[in-house]
Amino acid sequence: MADWAKSVRDRDYVPRNGVSSREAGGQFRAFLLDYASKPGPIAVTTHGGVTVDLLRTLLGDEAVTSELLDEGVPSCAVTTLEDLEVIDIASTKHLE
Repeated sequence: MADWAKSVRDRDYVPRNGVSSREAGGQFRAFLLDYASKPGPIAVTTHGGVTVDLLRTLLGDEAVTSELLDEGVPSCAVTTLEDLEVIDIASTKHLE
């Protein structure tokens, strides 16, 4: 939890077993760009923390809610992108 808190405050902080928030967001963005040229939609399953890293990369820190930064993405939530445009963040409507 201490590493999580540090990475929220400092996107360049590298935890003992991993990469920085900035690097994880950049890697996820690069992955999506690789698949953007392929036809049809894709679904990607990942840890919620990596989703937050991507959102911070795409939208900037100020656009990501403190709830997502502090608590993370709810289990089974869906974030929808079209190309690299964020359409919906951490939706749980499908669970109702």
